Amino acid sequence: MDLLLLLQKTLVSLFSAVAAAILISKLRGKRLNLPPGPFALPIVGSWLQIGNNLGHHDFTNYAKKFGQLFLLRMGQRNIAVISSTELAREVLLTRGKEFGSRSRNIVYDIFTGKGQDLVFAEYGDHWRKMRRIMSVPFFTNRVVQQYRREWETEVAKVVEEVRRNPAAAEEGVVLRRRLELMVYNNVYKMMFDKRFDSEEDPLFVKLKSVNGERSKLGQSLEYNFGDFVPILRPFLRGYLKTCREVMSRRLNIYKDSFIHQKKKSVVATRNGMVEKNIDLKCGIDHFLEAQKNGEINEDNVLFIVENMNAAAIDTTVWALEWAIAELINNPRIQAKLRTEIDTVLGPKNQVTEPDTHKLPYLQAVIKETLRLRMIVPCLVPHMNLHQANLGGYDIPAECRIYINAWWLANNPAHWGKPEEFRPKRFLEEESNVQVNGNNIKYIPFGVGRRNCPGMLIAMAVLGITLGSLVQNFELLPPPGQSKIDMAENSGQFATRMLNHATIVLKPRYV
Repeated sequence: MDLLLLLQKTLVSLFSAVAAAILISKLRGKRLNLPPGPFALPIVGSWLQIGNNLGHHDFTNYAKKFGQLFLLRMGQRNIAVISSTELAREVLLTRGKEFGSRSRNIVYDIFTGKGQDLVFAEYGDHWRKMRRIMSVPFFTNRVVQQYRREWETEVAKVVEEVRRNPAAAEEGVVLRRRLELMVYNNVYKMMFDKRFDSEEDPLFVKLKSVNGERSKLGQSLEYNFGDFVPILRPFLRGYLKTCREVMSRRLNIYKDSFIHQKKKSVVATRNGMVEKNIDLKCGIDHFLEAQKNGEINEDNVLFIVENMNAAAIDTTVWALEWAIAELINNPRIQAKLRTEIDTVLGPKNQVTEPDTHKLPYLQAVIKETLRLRMIVPCLVPHMNLHQANLGGYDIPAECRIYINAWWLANNPAHWGKPEEFRPKRFLEEESNVQVNGNNIKYIPFGVGRRNCPGMLIAMAVLGITLGSLVQNFELLPPPGQSKIDMAENSGQFATRMLNHATIVLKPRYV
């Protein structure tokens, strides 16, 4: 009897919700001039038609049908997608403040403490404060010069280890694993003045495991239905519980193994040593100082570390994977890059960060990789806190706004043969186009208030690493294969290689 009563109440509630949604939808339709988009039902919107996938290729196809600004009504979520340079400029630059907040989902609310971090914080005082605090230790050219020798040393260790491994030159190795350790060392040196000795380092293994779990859970598209349609959220109870458990374990590792250790060393320094020069401070020194001054709290410190693990490490590794695969699949481009390095630097003079600025073809290879294989193809979604008008249409308040940056950089109306991997385009017809977003059709790091602040570091690490690998090895597919598989794995925000490639690295110098 109780079960029957519960079922009746559920049906009545559902009927009432549907009726209310229909009424609200009709009233809203009279008030608002919404952008075009797929037909939307009450409660579920267009979700039953579209499903959970919201990738840049899907958005490109919808734009061809509905226009350069279209709206997806996915349950309770309104999602506006922009595919034109003019509207992208308006959202990111002209009206960057109005559209400068972030739209999260139910999983990223867990992973960011509902926006206590930098990446997913709403635009306002908290975001400005976090950006300022993170800029000094991470996001300036001064930081590149402070750490570039460390990065060069890390690449040199990779080159030496690969050279000593006979399997690398014969059946091949999954180079990604060693590059991942290298990038972790780069980032953790900046954050904690810490590096890991090997892939077997117990702390590195633990850290890589929990970060991998976070990436898998966050990038998955499987939970979108619960984010779009709240009445379905109970079906995600187990998933969200797992997310909270993983997040708790990650934050505890950051706290116990790094932050508390750093606090102890600071106490020891104050008790018996001279305070460090500001030029030698690592990231956590700045964060703890900001916490001591009352600018941020301990949770903010933890979420800064969380951001660097997710945003700085993963994206750099994924970009390196794509670039290496493209060089293997385009041997003439790889040979041309190697010739440039040998000609400019001379035989065996190893690539350094300053050298990368003397190697225009190397820079073009990186830029072309980030164009064709854009890591965050629709950028991190923006949001307008209040109702707005855009392109002649009304945009509802708290609308999730995607800029299809991949399409802007691959639209044949603006690019010659965009489907080809052709670095020389950035030395010829697109020679004035830079990664900093000086031309809105190419914004791999975004542009405006919410651009990716790690651009300088990423470009430096990519340049040193790719230059050194091509200089020291001939990069080839494994025996029996002519190409590297370039299948994509598109997640919530990022596009990675579906499979970690095995590659052959034949040493040039013995």
